[in-house]
Amino acid sequence: MDFSFSDEQDSLRELSAKIFTDLCTHDRLRELEKSGECFDRALWAELGKSNLLGIAIDEAHGGMEMSFMELSLLLEEGGSAVAPVPLLATLVMGALPIAEFGSEAQKTHFLPRVATGDSILTAALIEPGSEDPGAPDTVATRDGDGWRLDGTKLSVPYAALAERILVPAKTDTGIALFLLDPAADGVVLESVEATNHEPQSHVVMTAAQVDAADVLAGPDDGASAIAWLELRAKAGQCAVALGVSDRALRMTAEYTTQREQFDRPIGSFQAVHQRAADAYVAIEAMRLNTWRASSRIASGEPAEDAVRVAKYWAAEAGHNATYAAIHLHGGMGVDIDYPVHRYYLWARQIELTLGSANRQLAEMGAELARA
Repeated sequence: MDFSFSDEQDSLRELSAKIFTDLCTHDRLRELEKSGECFDRALWAELGKSNLLGIAIDEAHGGMEMSFMELSLLLEEGGSAVAPVPLLATLVMGALPIAEFGSEAQKTHFLPRVATGDSILTAALIEPGSEDPGAPDTVATRDGDGWRLDGTKLSVPYAALAERILVPAKTDTGIALFLLDPAADGVVLESVEATNHEPQSHVVMTAAQVDAADVLAGPDDGASAIAWLELRAKAGQCAVALGVSDRALRMTAEYTTQREQFDRPIGSFQAVHQRAADAYVAIEAMRLNTWRASSRIASGEPAEDAVRVAKYWAAEAGHNATYAAIHLHGGMGVDIDYPVHRYYLWARQIELTLGSANRQLAEMGAELARA
């Protein structure tokens, strides 16, 4: 499979890399962390100004009308910078489903605002005791022309900053997907601290009100819409994990060629370069499988198996490669004034969200058994 990028894709990568390199520096991240702020508003505004937030939004709604492959390249660059902005939550988990399943009124309201950076969206896909968004315990009940939601969603990224939260819920006749206003009556947001310090909230809904205009997919097609969303959320995670892991290894290569012991760079020691080589091979496997999954989604081909394989590598190789980066940095690896620790935390967060490596293996094994 040929993964050579077009001139347009290379230009996109260069532009996004420049913005992240210029604005998302180690000093800027330290500044945000010390202030307790987990969202870089200036970076988000610059991404909106450059129209990078509109990569996968159609031109009629202010975007660039590119494919999931280009969106994955942006996510990869964001992961490389461990950028504290809701790229995955807003662009993949929020805007893509609205663009695919939303009414014209929903598209007209939300998509142009996402493209300019004026709207943040997210999705609530995890519940207590279950990571299967397609089998929610949250209940949706008819309430006049609208709906009433009761249930709890866990670890919803950027929920407190979101204009809407995509919420799967079961009804009497099937599964539906709703656009929940986090400021609506009956919604309580409980702030939680994520492994990578991403701002997350548990969303507790007690007779939470949802207008009829905020139904994204009804009981007839909600299950397929949720599966569509979950597939892209996992693929997007893989792209972020690739950027995180690749950058961690590059930082390690730079450090081990400069750090000396016994008058030699430690990168020349056999144990060091073998450990780094193992991480490099794992990351290349992650890269190929991530690009394969993204390209299949972009071209409209069946991608379920490819995404499971990519998520396995993102979880397993992402964890191992960033752990190796921490280890090969020695004492510097555990110094939070040094940047490499952030990459391990991000890899760990991705590893355990929407299914670990073991879960991907179990799902693939079940598919083979059914074949």
